[in-house]
Amino acid sequence: MVVGDFPEEVDTLVVGSGPGGYVAAIRAAQLGQKVTIVEKENMGGVCLNVGCIPSKALIEAGHRYHDAGNSDDMGISVGEVNLDFSKVQKWKQSVVEKLTGGVEGLLKGNEVDIVRGEAYFVDDTTVKIMDEKTSQTYKFKNCIVATGSSPIELPKFKWSDKVVSSTGALALKEVPEKMVVIGGGYIGVELGSAYANLGAEVTILEGTKQILPGFEKQMSQLVSRRLKKAGVTIKTEAFAQEMEETENGVKVKAEVKGKEEEFEGNVLLVTVGRRPNTDELGLEQAGVELDDKGFVTIDKQCRTSSSNIYAIGDIVAGPALAHKASYEAKVAAEAISGEAAEIDYTAIPEVVFSGPELASVGLTEKEAKDQGYDVVASKFPFQANGRALSLNESEGFMKMVTRKEDGLVLGVQIAGHNASDMISEACVAIEAGMTAEDLALTIHAHPSLGEITMETAEVALGMPVHIVK
Repeated sequence: MVVGDFPEEVDTLVVGSGPGGYVAAIRAAQLGQKVTIVEKENMGGVCLNVGCIPSKALIEAGHRYHDAGNSDDMGISVGEVNLDFSKVQKWKQSVVEKLTGGVEGLLKGNEVDIVRGEAYFVDDTTVKIMDEKTSQTYKFKNCIVATGSSPIELPKFKWSDKVVSSTGALALKEVPEKMVVIGGGYIGVELGSAYANLGAEVTILEGTKQILPGFEKQMSQLVSRRLKKAGVTIKTEAFAQEMEETENGVKVKAEVKGKEEEFEGNVLLVTVGRRPNTDELGLEQAGVELDDKGFVTIDKQCRTSSSNIYAIGDIVAGPALAHKASYEAKVAAEAISGEAAEIDYTAIPEVVFSGPELASVGLTEKEAKDQGYDVVASKFPFQANGRALSLNESEGFMKMVTRKEDGLVLGVQIAGHNASDMISEACVAIEAGMTAEDLALTIHAHPSLGEITMETAEVALGMPVHIVK
């Protein structure tokens, strides 16, 4: 122990300031706890700094650039469209800085003490917080661990200036002429499509039979079609074997449906998943149990095997979603405060900001049938919606899965423009135990994409107005 390192005592310590950590700290403070949050890098964590927010900014820039030169069918022609990627990056960073600064302001406004450094557990009530120069001991009554996750690095594809993770892809100084993407999940598809819209020649290598394997085939096919229209090459059942760095980029050898193929790019983006940041925290010193993949084991209140230590976000089982982390954050903070809060993932949405967007909540038709439900699966196309047509975004559909006996909404899947916003009404419906009749009888503004929810519910009732049954 460093001389003069007298332990500082805190009530609730939060480790990590991402969408799990900072939300936990604020909610705990609102409930009367005296809270300290520790962050080793930037406020807002991966999501705000090198994840959700900057990627969506880059995606939007790609859409704007692409649409500017491809609106002839609407009678709009702007001539030559110029791209200043350095300005795109500067704008993207300004968005990040506004939000990260806002997080720090919210923490201070809720009287949360902010400590900079890296936390290491000594035991189940003690951590050392270290920076480059100092080390300070903190004693806590309760602790919420929200340290997030990191991109998985493949042994044969080590990070470099030409082999990048999502973090590196968001920080490129110029749009590459050619980009190869290993992994056709949501990160690979989102960033691959963003750079394709910005002018790159993109190839996506995906090991399964379809990109976005977590979504239904018909939804994935819509995205594949749009990507191919934008010039993206998609190789499924493709397994990258090895690579060679060249003067101008990389050569990737892959086995594609049993045959060897070679792909060249100036940049190789590797997006094969993320791993929990739990291996350098000293959690074993605190008696916190991990599973064989490094995830923290928790109960319904996000409590670990050490009763006063809680874990949330990417370091616990389940999808690595920012909104899942924020939800768990509130449960943990409330549990520490003695409230009867418990996690319930029934209505947790998953979204891909692709073209078109995909969103899903609750059960798919297959999942519902596998669980023994007798269901009705109802669809309504975007092309039958006036607002979608006026936006020139008529590709896609909504699918609603309802229980046959009473119309209870079990799940909703959307493939189409603005699906990321539309899914929220479906989340409310499932969370509140609403039926198709409840949604059909709700007056929706016209013309709006939201009407698609009402129309799909009417299909479920067997009485659609704007499509022929």
